[in-house]
Amino acid sequence: MSDNVIFSYTRAQALADGVLVDITPLAKEAGFCIPVAVTEAVYLDYLKPSAALEAESQSFEGRAWDVLQVLLFAAAVHPDHDTILFKVLFQISPGCPPVPIELKAIIGPGDIGSPVLTILLPLED
Repeated sequence: MSDNVIFSYTRAQALADGVLVDITPLAKEAGFCIPVAVTEAVYLDYLKPSAALEAESQSFEGRAWDVLQVLLFAAAVHPDHDTILFKVLFQISPGCPPVPIELKAIIGPGDIGSPVLTILLPLED
């Protein structure tokens, strides 16, 4: 049996293609010391507010900051886990109360073996 790789897709390619969105600068401000990215689905569905939500003072930075802060707390509670499920409150519709959304964070080796963190929806991998 051969161990030849038929196809590979690097994290760098995923970032370049927009499949992953790099939030490392904000993550560093929040206290993370490794690169952090979110999936396109997390970015589009939860972090990037609609124009109507922006009118209610919702911003990408604020929503991403909330995710990072909740994740920091969850990681402190489960320091030996490489995958963490956690919930963040998001306002989905203008004038409506926030609802809890479950997210998943996975820490693992990046393209060159250094640790990286990816935040995704629970059913994504």
